[in-house]
Amino acid sequence: MNNAFEIIGGKPLKGEIIPQGAKNEALQIISAVLLTPQKITISNIPDIKDVNKLIELLGDMGVTIERPGPDTYTFEAKDIDLDFFRSEEFKAKGGGLRGSIMIVGPLLARFGKAAIPKPGGDKIGRRRLDTHFLGFEKLGARFNYDPDDSFFNVDASDLKGTYILLDEASVTGTANIVMAAVLAKGITTIYNAACEPYLQQLCKMLNRMGAKISGIGSNLLTIEGVTELQGTEHRMLPDMIEIGSFIGLAAMTGSEITIKDVQYKELGIIPDTFKRLGIQLELRGDDIYIPAQEHYEIDTYIDGSTLTVADAPWPGFTPDLLSIVLVVATQAKGTVLIHQKMFESRLFFVDKLMDMGAQIILCDPHRATVIGLDKKTQLRGISMTSPDIRAGVSLLIAALSAKGKSTIFNIEQIERGYQHIDARLQALGADIKRI
Repeated sequence: MNNAFEIIGGKPLKGEIIPQGAKNEALQIISAVLLTPQKITISNIPDIKDVNKLIELLGDMGVTIERPGPDTYTFEAKDIDLDFFRSEEFKAKGGGLRGSIMIVGPLLARFGKAAIPKPGGDKIGRRRLDTHFLGFEKLGARFNYDPDDSFFNVDASDLKGTYILLDEASVTGTANIVMAAVLAKGITTIYNAACEPYLQQLCKMLNRMGAKISGIGSNLLTIEGVTELQGTEHRMLPDMIEIGSFIGLAAMTGSEITIKDVQYKELGIIPDTFKRLGIQLELRGDDIYIPAQEHYEIDTYIDGSTLTVADAPWPGFTPDLLSIVLVVATQAKGTVLIHQKMFESRLFFVDKLMDMGAQIILCDPHRATVIGLDKKTQLRGISMTSPDIRAGVSLLIAALSAKGKSTIFNIEQIERGYQHIDARLQALGADIKRI
């Protein structure tokens, strides 16, 4: 039987919470250790399933791993067992982990070959890996897909720099191609590159290792190939998705919460988007302080028309926080149109919110209109299942604000992305327990 969370909602919370290290950055940064035989130290690593599985996978491949502190690991990729990639064990482990695709770029760059099982992960529509593969092919890699054992075999013995225009600004795709290109011969130019903070962090780390990447933070990256990379130290950014989730949580539950050490300048448009929902927040040092608020009112456009919140590639609003905005809007004063452009089927969790008493019109798979209840009627607790990692936390926030008891099943989906979330919420005074 899967674990579930049982939540008694409707209690204001209070206190400080420290965001974990960024999950999406971790999967890239940890894969990058394969680019050098030298030691790499990474700190602020979140203790979550997706990340721990990737670390375990590196260990199985022959990377020497030590853990000097709870959030700090050292990696030394001296003796890599390349036969491991043909094994059933790799197929079982690599196939269940979306992040395992991220080891391909570094392996191709350093060893000239790799094998990848067909990946798994979130159910949020067709998340294609074509961007990764097309990029590797442009650099000179050749792919053979073996339908019998569902493996992609890749030969990249002679990678050469080239001009690449990505078909979509995929974060993981860009990261993978950058890692393959740093050791390729000549100059690689990537246009329509993703420019999320995760990716900027990766590029800065690679440069400290001796790579020559320019254009960091823009959508045009230029990579001058080098022959080898050295070790380095790296500290990961706090998880901006968690930070946004906690801002939403504070508003929904009318709580006074301080979110510690948020690296505010890396949050882009996120704080402003929550401010447009009427949430007061102030920066104190590098902490975000959210006072307890009875009400928050959704902004309108200057001409009085209804606000739209839509996701877009960075520096636009991240799709991972759209479900949080949607939940928070259910108890705001006013109306907002949520437009989920980048993924289909990410809005299908709204039926659970409607069961809780939220007023939402699902216009189509991509758009939902939320008519805020202005806290006049509280949501009511129900039993529900979390469909994907981001919706899971949105439902958790809804449950904490709702009247009575909620039960959330399938919490593995939540725990893939949020470390010790129950204990951290309990520390703020939440009535949540694992059953």
